[in-house]
Amino acid sequence: MNKKGYWMAMIDVRDPEMYKQYIEANAVAFTKYGAKFPVRAGRYENPEGPTGNRHVLVEFESYDQAVECYHSPEYQHASKFRLAASTGHFVIVEGA
Repeated sequence: MNKKGYWMAMIDVRDPEMYKQYIEANAVAFTKYGAKFPVRAGRYENPEGPTGNRHVLVEFESYDQAVECYHSPEYQHASKFRLAASTGHFVIVEGA
């Protein structure tokens, strides 16, 4: 049985309007790869220092699927908007 894969991101959005374009564009890849969003923005505390102003956890059925989604042409197109509109920390990890 494959372990789930996750994208974890702590983002500091500088250009909210362009970031909206990212959200619209990433829907194509996320639908194709069956992404689920246990966390997508929402309230937060950062008691140990700045972590950005947007926090996201994206769940995939497997680690391989999470990596494939990231490298897909659909997501690479969307990521151009994210990279232009924000900075942050992003990692793909295998679940427990």
